[in-house]
Order: sequence, then C-alpha cells, then structure tokens
Amino acid sequence: MKQVESLRYDVIFKKAFGEKNIFIAFVHDILGIDLEIDAVEKDKQYSPAIGSVDTKFDLYAEDKKNRVIVDIQHRRLPDHYQRFLYYHCVALLEQVVKSNDYRPKLKVFTIVVLTSGDRHQTDVSVIDFDPKNLKGESLGEIEHKVIFICPKYLQDDTPMPYHEWLEAIEDSLDEEVDESHYLNPEIKRIFNLIEKDKVTPTERALMFDQHANEEFEQGVFDKWKKIGFDDGYGEGIEKGKLEAARNLKALGVLTEEQIASAIGLSLDDVRAL
Repeated sequence: MKQVESLRYDVIFKKAFGEKNIFIAFVHDILGIDLEIDAVEKDKQYSPAIGSVDTKFDLYAEDKKNRVIVDIQHRRLPDHYQRFLYYHCVALLEQVVKSNDYRPKLKVFTIVVLTSGDRHQTDVSVIDFDPKNLKGESLGEIEHKVIFICPKYLQDDTPMPYHEWLEAIEDSLDEEVDESHYLNPEIKRIFNLIEKDKVTPTERALMFDQHANEEFEQGVFDKWKKIGFDDGYGEGIEKGKLEAARNLKALGVLTEEQIASAIGLSLDDVRAL
C-alpha cells in the first residue's frame, strides 16, 4: 500500500491533474478528445474580467488546432451546478467579440470533480447545450458541455473510460492506495506525484489552510442549521457567510479579496458590507 495525500485538497489535485500528460489522458477518457496542448494553466483568470464576477479556473488548457477549451474545476459548493455553469459561459462569452457572429471559435468543455459528493448521489451528470427536437434527438449544432463527476457514487455500470479515474480519486481520500489495482499508467503517475514524502512544506501549508477554511465553513453551516434557515443551506449559510465576512472585515487584518476567497463570497458582496 502506498501512502498518499488526498486528492480532496486543491493543491494536491492541481499538482496531479495539472501535469500535461495526466490532464490529456483524463480528458481523453472523459470526453473522448485527443488534446494537443503545450501546458495546463492553474488558476486561470481573464483580464479584464468577463461580467461582474472575477472567475478563476482551477485547471485550464486551450487546444487551438482542435478548437477546444477544457476547464477542470474542483470544489463542492452549495451552488456548484449554477457556479460552474456560469464559469463555463464565461469561457464562451470571452470568445464572442463581434455582433455579426456569435459562434465561439473554440468548443468549451468543463469537467467538475466533486470529491465530497453531491446531494443527488449521481456518479456522472451532464449539462448538454445542444438543442433537441420534441423526440429528444440532438440537432448537432452545439457541442459545449459541462460534466459533473462524483467518485463517491461510482457504480458497476459507470462507463468504463470513467471508471478507473473515479475509483482512483475516491481511493486517495483515505490517504492510502493499492497501486497494483490500477492498470492506467497515468493514474500510477498520479499516485507517485502525491506520495506523502513528496509533498513540499508549501503544499502542506496550503492543505492546512484549506482544512481550516472547510472547518470554519462547516461551523457556519452548523450554526445556521440549528437556527433553521433552509436546513442550513441556501439562505441560512449565505447569511452565516455574510456575518462572518462582516466580522473579518471589521478586524481589518485581511484584504477584501482574502475574505471573499476564504468565506466563498463574491468580491462585490464583501465590498458591499
């Protein structure tokens, strides 16, 4: 058994899937696309920002030859379906610069990996933008897609190209994996990259920060759940976040950008407090 760090941590996930060959292999098995890219960008942002929210893409790559953008997002949030749909649309809007042609030059695919699971308990779900007739038949006009994958809900009938990746991600969460169980060489490379003794002090500090933020957010969740706002979700957790952000802002220690990132609010919401 190999001792590894969990892929639930952003810095560990990006370390593994930010490797070009691993990224390419993962995208091939999930989307069936053979990417031709030079590198994978981490924490990609558009400048100037598109729309009123400054979006950040966890892992982002453009294939100019095959006309494809692929973005991998990695975080469970109360609004992750809406949030990552918005991010996906930003990548579309960024390409449209003339009113006489609304067709993006590049196809856009967003893959969202939900290591913490999802309330629908579904292994794979898809937002498909292609229009369909009343018989449910696709017209083949729009190829853009958002794909949500939840390793926690891996099923026997999960499509085979997805299966080993989801199993490997879920397997890492208890920080111990059996390499002999896997055949995919890129998955074995992931396990080598995230071995415990190969994690740097900087990466470990980022893992600690994420863990602390998650505990803080869980505390906010539990507090408002007791009060009874939407069972702690929706309105309740948002009010809790606003209260926490207001308190942090009053302390004057963190910048508005740091508060927004730590609490999970938009910068505009923090500035309005």
